[in-house]
Amino acid sequence: MKHLLTGALLGLAFATAAATTEPGEKEAIAMAEKGAAFLKVHGKDEMIKKISAAHPDFVQGSLYVDMRDINTGIVLAHPINPSIVGKDLVDVPDASGKKYRREIIELAAKKGKGWVDYMYKNPSSGKIEPKTTYILRVGDVVLEAGIYKK
Repeated sequence: MKHLLTGALLGLAFATAAATTEPGEKEAIAMAEKGAAFLKVHGKDEMIKKISAAHPDFVQGSLYVDMRDINTGIVLAHPINPSIVGKDLVDVPDASGKKYRREIIELAAKKGKGWVDYMYKNPSSGKIEPKTTYILRVGDVVLEAGIYKK
């Protein structure tokens, strides 16, 4: 009985540790701000290279930074789904019908930063899940770092 209880407590401890390793809002903001700092020093072309190469500074599990042109809404770099780079998807809705990309560029233009909620495919689970993304305008681009809601 003692071994069973110890095993259950260890299992609970590991499950709790695993649950807390998922990135949160603080990590998303920090990653976007790290991207902004890099972008200001090294420029847009170097940032595109870093994101496209899925550099560990900008990809950590399900959390990653992508970059969008604020004027057109076109994705300039995406580390997980490079097939959307260069495409005009601004008015393509998510699974629930929300035109979240348009909301991202409008929020970036008006306030420079903030959060946008939508549905997106989680690269970890392969399923469409609720996601919230922190957006940060840097000049004529928007950096985006999103987290999946549980």
